Amino acid sequence: MAEGQRARKAQVERVDTGPLWIAYKEQGDRAAREKLIVHYVHLVKYVAGRLALGLPPHVDPDDLYSYGIFGLINAVERFDHNRGIKFETYAITRIRGSILDGLRAMDWVPASLRQRAKEVEEVYWRLENQLGRAATDEEVAADLGIGMEEFHRLVGDLGRSQILSLDELWPVSDGDEGEFTLKDLVGDEKAEDPFDSAAMSEMKQVLADAINRLPEKEKLVVTLYYYEGLTAKEISQVMELSVSRISQLHSKALLRLRGRLSRFRRALT
Repeated sequence: MAEGQRARKAQVERVDTGPLWIAYKEQGDRAAREKLIVHYVHLVKYVAGRLALGLPPHVDPDDLYSYGIFGLINAVERFDHNRGIKFETYAITRIRGSILDGLRAMDWVPASLRQRAKEVEEVYWRLENQLGRAATDEEVAADLGIGMEEFHRLVGDLGRSQILSLDELWPVSDGDEGEFTLKDLVGDEKAEDPFDSAAMSEMKQVLADAINRLPEKEKLVVTLYYYEGLTAKEISQVMELSVSRISQLHSKALLRLRGRLSRFRRALT
């Protein structure tokens, strides 16, 4: 387990919250509710810090924190302490959703940039289909008809538009209820697979193959960020690269993955 994760886990485990949950949920103790919120507020800082990866300077970190607090409060109020589910797992999903809802409401990504992202995803998909390997920066830039300096600037701009990353919600299938995230598709191999449709199984295999085909540095960033739970700063320390370089690798990895999965997404919607 990474050092940052150990520290966060130790912070949670120092206090036995069991009596607080009983006092709030079974006795209606509002003071216990406030103590629970204060105790778990570090989860908001953690989620906001992770989602801040690549966001443009004008997105105020305090706004992310405020959106996240609403998610934490909602999680505390709705959590069923008798179900045997870890509150942290439940709360992080609610906090993340609350922050993403707030960012969507801001609608700070220009339509032209969204369209450009789709174009780059298509280029990655087409080139890598033709080449049978991960396309290099030079090959992608040449296909787009731009120089390397402009390509790197474009990747940076697109990275700041990909706030949903692998946490983006996709429909299970056309006409069906329910949603999933791409991150859900590549989880613990020992865990029971919650998806039983042919379409989901196929997409799961496609995503796994796409991640395996990523260049090594991009694959490592995806693994450390999404599956080991490290922040961009922690990843930069592990890989001995700058945070801006980690952000660039993260952006390119997402463009490749989304490009390979775009046709599946259109089929599902």
